[in-house]
Amino acid sequence: MLKHNLRIYYPAWTPGLNQLESLTPNPSPMSSAEPWTVGRLLKWTTDYLKEQGADSPRLDAEVLLARALGCQRIELYTRFDEAPGDEARAAFRALVRRRADGAPVAYLVGRREFYSLSFRVTPDVLIPRPETELLVVAAIDLAKTYSPRPLGEGPGVRAEGAVASGQWSVISKPQGSNQKSEIRNQKSEIPLSFADVGTGSGCIAVSLAKHLPGCRVTAIDTSPAALAVAEENARHHELAERIEFVESDLFAALPPDRQFDFVASNPPYVAEGEWAGLPRDVRDFEPRGALVAGPRGTEVIERLIPQAAERLRGGGHLLMEIGPAIHDTVCSLLDADGRFEVGPTIKDLARLPRVVQAKKR
Repeated sequence: MLKHNLRIYYPAWTPGLNQLESLTPNPSPMSSAEPWTVGRLLKWTTDYLKEQGADSPRLDAEVLLARALGCQRIELYTRFDEAPGDEARAAFRALVRRRADGAPVAYLVGRREFYSLSFRVTPDVLIPRPETELLVVAAIDLAKTYSPRPLGEGPGVRAEGAVASGQWSVISKPQGSNQKSEIRNQKSEIPLSFADVGTGSGCIAVSLAKHLPGCRVTAIDTSPAALAVAEENARHHELAERIEFVESDLFAALPPDRQFDFVASNPPYVAEGEWAGLPRDVRDFEPRGALVAGPRGTEVIERLIPQAAERLRGGGHLLMEIGPAIHDTVCSLLDADGRFEVGPTIKDLARLPRVVQAKKR
């Protein structure tokens, strides 16, 4: 997060900012005759962004300079003594200025890494975060040992070509094969099915499809603009044929008989009263509708739980990213529904509850 009410200072390498008449030169003792090499630009920008309160000033500086130079970030370390040209420095100046104004780095460069994959991001979607990777890890682990309820044992029986015993397993390819392992039913060719509710950039849907070859994913969002970004990411990773994109408020637009083995969601879970206290780069730049659920913060989850119960096959799993403040309430909602067995909650690196797991009875 960047500090508010900043007065921005630029050194001698910023002649293109003469329109910002209120800015004064940085009182740095560095000689203006000294060339502005990659190393020097990184050092000055890191110090500058640190003064402004950036959480990761060195990383921000490296990502922005790599963008301005049109190279990979790691390449900067082999170019420390190179002096970028005027055009690259001007582009870098503009990016640093916008970062100082609070704009998230991911929006400035248009990409963010998630689960070792690169995703296109725009202000129409939330920026993927490490906490959400915990949900993906949990879903993949559960998928590898998933057993849907056998035929005839309660609701949620597989509709298409149901089999008497539905054990799923990892099917390995022959050694030396370029093909990846698949997740499939040992007694049928029915693919494992996921619903990603509130897909945003598609980071959950694409990651699941990438790491669980053979599965099918339905990516759902109310925002056409977000779905367009998600589809672009699916095409970029050559997974569009295995992901269906649906504009819908939760499951409303899907056929009533459509069911899934897994429902995964990073729904809005911020309460309206928490909005003003969010970091500036979140509050002023990321889509409010993807963050704020309502006065309680649980409004979307309250609707998602019963709908997920209707859409999950028996033995299927519901995984939801949540905020720590609503953890107990969400678990109570699952218990009150009566159709779920609540599993252990996954904690994030700060040891705060982050991903709630529940299994359809």
